[in-house]
Amino acid sequence: MSTQYSLTVTNNSTQFQDLCVYQKPVDLGVPNALSLAWLTAPAWPGTTVTFTWSLDYSFVWAQTGSLQPGVTFQAQQTVAADPENLASNQIQYDYRQGAFTFLDGPSVGTPQLGSLYIRELNGIPANSATVGIGMSNAGTFAVQAQPNTNLVFTPHPEYWITAGTFTAGEVLDIEQITNEAAVPYDGTFAMNAVLNSKNIWQISGGVV
Repeated sequence: MSTQYSLTVTNNSTQFQDLCVYQKPVDLGVPNALSLAWLTAPAWPGTTVTFTWSLDYSFVWAQTGSLQPGVTFQAQQTVAADPENLASNQIQYDYRQGAFTFLDGPSVGTPQLGSLYIRELNGIPANSATVGIGMSNAGTFAVQAQPNTNLVFTPHPEYWITAGTFTAGEVLDIEQITNEAAVPYDGTFAMNAVLNSKNIWQISGGVV
C-alpha cells in the first residue's frame, strides 16, 4: 500500500476562500503541460481542512476543447500507471468511431523507469481533447492532445498551497498566483499550513 501524505490547512484569514493544493511542472519533460487545481476545498474563516493523498499515478484525458487557464479538466477516463513498472508506464491515446479512448500498447522508443509515456495516434483531431497524468485519482498536469505525438512525463512532485476562488480540475495560470507557499515533505508525510489574518501562509511540519 502506498504511503499516505497529509496536509492540514487552517483558514485564519478574514474571508471564505477555496483552498487549493497543486503541483508545479518542475523538470516534467512536457514543455506545454499546465498545472491543474489538484485538491480543493472551500473553507470559512476559523476552519480546518485536511487533504490526503498517495503517490499513485494515473493517465487521464478529457474532451476540453482548447486548453487554457480557466478551463475545467474533468477526466473522462483514468487508467492506473506506475513510472517504476515498464508494464504500466506507457499507454496509447486514440480517436476512433467518434470517441476518444486510451488503448493498451507500447510507446515509441525504449521506455525508461521513472517516466510515464503517452503515444498519441494519428487519428487525434487537433484542439479537441487534453491528455495528462494524475495522482491519487485526480489530474495534476494536462497538455493539449495532438496527432502523432509522443509525450514523456517525468514527475518530480512539488506541492504548493494557495487560496482564492478555485474549482477542482481548473487549469491554472501559475504565473498569476501570488498568494502561494511551497509545502516541502522532507522526512515527513504530514504537514500543516495556516493562512493568517494578513493572508500570509505559515508552513510547518506535522506528525512524522
